[in-house]
Amino acid sequence: MRTIVYALFVLLSYTVYGQREFLNNTQLTLQYNRGVALPEYSFVSFLVDQPIQSVAFNVLKQTTGKNDWERLYKFPEYGFSFFYTNLGNDQYLGKAFALNYFFKINFISKEKWKVFNQTGIGLGYLTRKFDLEENYHNVGIGSQVNVHFNFRLGASYRFAQKWSTDFGLSFDHFSNGNTADPNLGLNNVTIFTGIRHDLGIIEDKNIQALNPHVRKNNFEIVASIGGKKTRAISSKYFLTSSLSAGVNREFFRGFNLGLGADLFYDESIETQMQAKGETFHSSNNFQTGIHLSQEFRYNRFSLILQEGIYLGLTNKGNNKSMYNRGIVQFQFNKNILLRIAMKSHLHILDYPEIGIGIKW
Repeated sequence: MRTIVYALFVLLSYTVYGQREFLNNTQLTLQYNRGVALPEYSFVSFLVDQPIQSVAFNVLKQTTGKNDWERLYKFPEYGFSFFYTNLGNDQYLGKAFALNYFFKINFISKEKWKVFNQTGIGLGYLTRKFDLEENYHNVGIGSQVNVHFNFRLGASYRFAQKWSTDFGLSFDHFSNGNTADPNLGLNNVTIFTGIRHDLGIIEDKNIQALNPHVRKNNFEIVASIGGKKTRAISSKYFLTSSLSAGVNREFFRGFNLGLGADLFYDESIETQMQAKGETFHSSNNFQTGIHLSQEFRYNRFSLILQEGIYLGLTNKGNNKSMYNRGIVQFQFNKNILLRIAMKSHLHILDYPEIGIGIKW
């Protein structure tokens, strides 16, 4: 019996200690936003009849410089945000809920003051959407499940040992990535303020110098698949896919420049050409192009921007000469990567895609 009691006591002590360890560098924030809707198209603004008000509850971790990446980005923070907002008109646009993963970079990090950028992306749920019979006024969004993107610039001030206040400017965007019609998107610009509390202790930071960076070239091939609807309101969903090859150079530890070539397949081209009265050939489903890329990297995660031009097989669906991609990429190991991308033509979204690739 003594042995059992002693074992339980040791196990309980270990569990409590483990929980305390887990809470170290963990923070909670509660933020309130107030601002205005920022319609991409002017006729959306006629629906907005009230200010935008939002609430965000965040759970985040503070890094302490355990590796070069944490020290390079001045001890960034990361976590999850639970977000609620109205959209400017409860009757037609409804309200929105979202769950985001975010990454927070501190441009300035002092003992009491921080200046930061927080970027988050996740899934949002809208209580109202476009309906041809019951809600045709909502010309912004045609689906209830959407992607939610959040971008914040702000500052924080520590006024007590475990308490800080945050304030700044926030931009929120809801869109379904052209997977349903309509997809004009909903945009909000707000000013936010909030309170932050440290659950555990904030451990001392490792401020030792970074290891030397070795510049090198990387090669990759990525195959992706996606889908879209045309701009006309229809129920049909069209298959898209792409094959990309490229090379980039690690000029800096967190920034790469590169170039590459793309082969696209878009099943919706026939429908778009027929709507314009043009003759379709099976080769029109394919497009080829070349692109430049800028990669902002943090450890295994990358944010990549690409700007391309169609060469050879051009886009007969919308006759655009340029295309863009915004990419979020994760590298599983030295050779295998996974990416989620949004292809667009400047500010006009085309379709989302998911891809897997080989890197060497």
